[in-house]
Amino acid sequence: MSDISDELLLRYSRQILLPEIDVAGQEKLLDARVLVIGMGGLGSPAAVYLASAGVGELVISDHDVVDLSNLQRQIVHRQSSLGEAKVISAKRTLQEINPHVRVVTVDRKLDSGELTELIGTADVVLDATDNFLARYAINDACWATGTPLVSGAAIRWEGQVAVFDARNPNAPCYRCLYREGDDEALNCSENGVLGTVVGIIGTCQAMEAIKLITGAGELLVGSVLYFDGKRMEWRKLRLPQDPNCPTCGI
Repeated sequence: MSDISDELLLRYSRQILLPEIDVAGQEKLLDARVLVIGMGGLGSPAAVYLASAGVGELVISDHDVVDLSNLQRQIVHRQSSLGEAKVISAKRTLQEINPHVRVVTVDRKLDSGELTELIGTADVVLDATDNFLARYAINDACWATGTPLVSGAAIRWEGQVAVFDARNPNAPCYRCLYREGDDEALNCSENGVLGTVVGIIGTCQAMEAIKLITGAGELLVGSVLYFDGKRMEWRKLRLPQDPNCPTCGI
C-alpha cells in the first residue's frame, strides 16, 4: 500500500492515471532530488513543471538577479521580483505552485569541487545555463559522479535537448556533441531568442527528467532532438560516443 496522502493522490491524479507512472512512479518523484542549474529561460519552465509533477526536492542554482529583459521568457519570475536574486524569486513562485515541494537555493558561483559535490547529491541534473564553460563543467561533474544530465539550449528560433547518462557505458557526453574550440560564442543577449522556444525546450528537459526518475518511456540518450520554431520542425539525430572524447572516451 502506498503512503501517499489522499491530498497528494488527488493533486497528482492525472499523471498517476498513466500506467507508465502509476502510484509507484509518483512515489519515485516524491523521493527524488533534482538539481536545476540556471533559473533563466530554460530553467524557469523546467522547474515549474517539475514542481507541479511533485518532485520531492528541487535544488535551484543561479547567482544572477532578475532584470527587466528577463521577463519576456523567464516565466518563474514576476515584475515584483526585479532586482531580486533569481533563486529567491523562483523559490517563491515554485512554492506557490506546489507547497509540498522542498526548494533549496544556491545563490553563488560554485568552484569545480563545490559543483561536483552538489551534483553528486542529485538524482538528475538539468543544465539550463547559457554558456559553454558552464556546460562543460557540469558535464564533467556529472560524468565524474555518474549523475544523469539533461541538457538544453536555445537561441533565436531554435533549440535542442539531449540526455547524457554516464551509467550507460556506450553513452556519449556533452563534449561528444561540442568539443572545446568547436563551439560558437552565441548568447541570447546578443542574438535574441523567442520566449516560446526556451519554454518548449525547458519543458522537454522536465519531460526527460521525469522519465529518468520514473523509468517511463525512452530517453534521449545517444540522440539530440533539434527544434526549428520558424518551420515548426523537429529533427532527431543520433549522437555516438566519441572514442577520443577527453571526458567519456574509451
